[in-house]
Amino acid sequence: MDRGRQKLNKHLFLLVLLAILALMVFLLNVSAGSVNIPLRNVVEVLLGHGNAKNTYQSIIMNIRLPRALATLVGGACLAVSGLLLQIFFRNPIVEPYVLGISSGASLFVGMVVLGGYSFSLAYVTPMFMFIGAFLGAMAVMLVVVLASYKVKNITTLLIIGLMAGFICSAMTSMLTAFADKEKIHSYMMWTLGSFSGFSWTQVKYLYIIGIPFLIMALLICKPLNAMLFGEKYAISMGLNIRRYRMLVILISSVLTAVITAFAGPISFVGLAVPHMVRIFFGTSDNRILIPGVILAGAFMAGICDLGARMLMAPTELPLSAITSLLGAPIVVYLLLRKGEEI
Repeated sequence: MDRGRQKLNKHLFLLVLLAILALMVFLLNVSAGSVNIPLRNVVEVLLGHGNAKNTYQSIIMNIRLPRALATLVGGACLAVSGLLLQIFFRNPIVEPYVLGISSGASLFVGMVVLGGYSFSLAYVTPMFMFIGAFLGAMAVMLVVVLASYKVKNITTLLIIGLMAGFICSAMTSMLTAFADKEKIHSYMMWTLGSFSGFSWTQVKYLYIIGIPFLIMALLICKPLNAMLFGEKYAISMGLNIRRYRMLVILISSVLTAVITAFAGPISFVGLAVPHMVRIFFGTSDNRILIPGVILAGAFMAGICDLGARMLMAPTELPLSAITSLLGAPIVVYLLLRKGEEI
């Protein structure tokens, strides 16, 4: 009993620590930049006090705060999506970027940006971009799921997902061949992944869509735990496998699509963060892992976005390059230190 209480206290401590770190990085993202704003002024503006300089208030409210808020939920969405897919496929190397889900979402954005397909709409709204990215993500995911009914080998399923991603990338490349140079440049900048330029409208859509699906992920902790013991055990516990599969597909696809539509394809967060949290917390209980992954994803996205802005300022580095450079060594170090195999 004491041992179980100690483990619970440890998990609660780590969750609180992650929450504090995520908050600190959030404040640092709002404070640091080409114009360094003292944290005191940042807090004054965020609390609505009128003592801060008008210049600071404009920078914070119009540029940095929307971006910082986007990194919080964006990192959480990518990390949770990666965790769900790793549990679903029972494979530690799965994430939206590897499986081709991001490529499917990117194809639709390519159709709009490169091909000029607005489907008779006078203005391409953020919701329209999300719906298209979601359909592209779902298309790739459904191909993999349909294949799973015929193919039981996990490696084969991963290869099918990769091939679906390559097909989407090939179609995007064909669009590139016929697009204008200006459109190609705009699209290539988008594919590098970035939270820069987030408007309050995009942040609103990101939160309205992302947060409910993060809550849904929290609510399916018990079915996810049952699946850790295999499908037969889950069925014996009364779990509807087909409904469970569709729910996991829906949640992971929406979380991937909403980020890809607004910030571009961002790699490695969905792969690295779940592994880090498993090792730090020393558990596979999804009641602990999912909250931990949400907080750790927000923290990692914030750190990487800060690095992308500050390392080579005033030039902004590609976000996916920073996530890979930071995440890969951390995972390798943690594995070597623990002497474990994920």
